[in-house]
Amino acid sequence: MAEEKNFKFKALQLRGLRQRWIFNTVMPVFALVGLIVVLFSAGVSSYYYGTMQKGLETRAQAIANSFNEYFMDNGYVGFYPKAVQAADSFEDKDRIELQFIGSSGRIQVSTSGLTAGTSPGTGDITQAIETAEMSPFRGRDPETGENIMAVSHPLVFHGNVVGVMRLVTSLKAANRQVMFAVLAICLIALLCMALIIISNLLFINNVVEPVAVVSDAAKRIAAGSYGFQIEKKYTDELGELVENINDMSLQIGQNEKMKSEFISSVSHELRTPLTAINGWGETILEDPTGDPVQMRRGIRIILNESRRLSTMVEELLEFSKMEDGRFTLRIEQVDLQAEFEDAIFTYRELFRQEGVELHYIPGDGELPPIPGDPERLKQVFCNVLDNAAKHGGAGKRIDASIALEDGEQVIRIRDYGPGVPEEELPYVKQKFYKGSSKARGSGIGLAVCDEIVKLHGGTFEIGNAEGGGAVVTIRLPSNE
Repeated sequence: MAEEKNFKFKALQLRGLRQRWIFNTVMPVFALVGLIVVLFSAGVSSYYYGTMQKGLETRAQAIANSFNEYFMDNGYVGFYPKAVQAADSFEDKDRIELQFIGSSGRIQVSTSGLTAGTSPGTGDITQAIETAEMSPFRGRDPETGENIMAVSHPLVFHGNVVGVMRLVTSLKAANRQVMFAVLAICLIALLCMALIIISNLLFINNVVEPVAVVSDAAKRIAAGSYGFQIEKKYTDELGELVENINDMSLQIGQNEKMKSEFISSVSHELRTPLTAINGWGETILEDPTGDPVQMRRGIRIILNESRRLSTMVEELLEFSKMEDGRFTLRIEQVDLQAEFEDAIFTYRELFRQEGVELHYIPGDGELPPIPGDPERLKQVFCNVLDNAAKHGGAGKRIDASIALEDGEQVIRIRDYGPGVPEEELPYVKQKFYKGSSKARGSGIGLAVCDEIVKLHGGTFEIGNAEGGGAVVTIRLPSNE
């Protein structure tokens, strides 16, 4: 039931995503295509009608010029015979009607006998008579109701308009051509829109829907489903994105697991020394005999466990500073060899009591001071030495050395224990990682050491030595 609801929710989500995509992307394109169709249609119409009008105006001007010359030679008395002659000799009477109109607005001569004696009454005739200028007309013929285009040219004699020469043509063929052109552009626009819709549907199926799947997976991961994996069925950039999200989910899951293990481990690590401290404190207080040997043994255990607790608390504080960016250094000139030897001196007696011999090999001559934080560097040395005894104490020996190599001051600390499993070497410096080791610890000490050395511009390396055991190599840049 829950899966069915989830499926329906995803279907509604994808449908809404499609609708938003079409509205936000396709609709503006449709509007643009529609605007182009309108502008193109207007342009085609203007071109056709403008060309026709210009042709009629040129023809009318030529005929009117011929009449004006005739008037100059023969006077106005020859107007009617000349008009009849021009109408009879007009070559395009099958396409264009030639009309001669008197000053009263009535047609006197026409290539079409049907209109002779009528008064068209259109604006072009009136304007030509009143202004003595050529005037065009496009619209419906008042007599026939047919769409026509006309050009009226005044005939002038001694500065007076004595008549109008008018060319009239039907717009049926022109309208048909304009309609075909507009229809063609509409069909092209519809084809473009169809291609846009198809391409967008393909885009939605190939991109938008996978993005919705990835978005849903991201929400599930954000809600706590760490380790959730998206099905790998994409091969393009989305496939790379899916792989990255899967890796992120896996890393988050592993980190959450490590944090849980860390909390469990720290809880156990804190409980053990606290139990020992409480137990031996009560034992010493309630011992009626006051046995000095027993008391000394209990106090030593209490001190050791207190020291372990202090170390864990310091590591937790350092980790907290690393997480929120407060992990800083107080730089000064440091005698690295002196700081390292202080750590050796501090731990040598402690290791001897545990049956572990600490051998120290100093470098040749004195090493130059370097810029660094002495407290942080000493923290690194103490942590690494303590770690060597904790994990490699079974070898009963630890070697420590410092030397100048290729412009770097190099510190090596090696134990003779079982070493680090090869498959765990890439992870031993990660926060919370403890691997297969059963030794006590929070799992963040080496991560803190690595961060300190990096802040000093050096490198912190952990590996296995030849002949057994683990070796830690710390490289810090020297002034020389």
